[in-house]
Amino acid sequence: MNARRESFNALPLTPPLKWAGGKRWLLPHLETIWREYENRRLVEPFCGGLAVALGLKPEQALLNDANPHLINFYKQVQRGLAITIDTHNDEAIFYRQRERFNEIIKAGEEQSAEAAQLFYYLNRTCFNGLCRFNRRGEFNVPLGSYKTIYYATDFVKYRELFNRWTFANGDFEKLEIESTDFIYADPPYDVEFTTYSAGGFSWDDQVRVARWLRARTVPIVLSNQATPRIIKLYTELGFELRYFDAPRKISCTGDRTAAREVLATRGFS
Repeated sequence: MNARRESFNALPLTPPLKWAGGKRWLLPHLETIWREYENRRLVEPFCGGLAVALGLKPEQALLNDANPHLINFYKQVQRGLAITIDTHNDEAIFYRQRERFNEIIKAGEEQSAEAAQLFYYLNRTCFNGLCRFNRRGEFNVPLGSYKTIYYATDFVKYRELFNRWTFANGDFEKLEIESTDFIYADPPYDVEFTTYSAGGFSWDDQVRVARWLRARTVPIVLSNQATPRIIKLYTELGFELRYFDAPRKISCTGDRTAAREVLATRGFS
């Protein structure tokens, strides 16, 4: 392991954004699998809050997500994003910044540094860190109820690592997979709440993911909620399944009981 790799692994980096369904709790299990393949490029078709990538710290990574605002934030961090907008846990400021963010979306300027700053602020300040858009494409999550919020002013500690990774925004089927890749797929849970991006994520999309993964000839790890139809789908496609109790981090009902999670693997010797 070279000195640069050692310096990356020494950095205790936590995700810069709050993100529903984050997989930090799953890292001990993933690290055991990843250790043998750590020289490969990590591909995440649904990178979300980057809990896995920041935990594994691969030298190379292709990190994709359907949410364009999320990916714009990561790309802006690569370019040296600094937070210069008004960031206070204040109701009037929150709704003013939310309105400004939606104005930027309507103007087609959502790939800007300002959009990334606003997305970061809204993510830290809104209810439970949710990312939800209405049918008009407007961010519509209300103000959260936090007493204290830490807001970063820059993301320098992430930049060196991010600059070694490639971020993409698109459908997972368009990703170009290489023979030396390692895929970790964490699609939206098989539940009703799937409006984190335009178009949502349907059962047909779940089936597309499973079949697309089945057709790849590289090591694959898939995580999802262990619903009966998810279990049936991946069993029929020849994946090996393991089960875990996942902590619920976000729930509109306040329920924090453990959720059953499945880890499906394929392509390992």
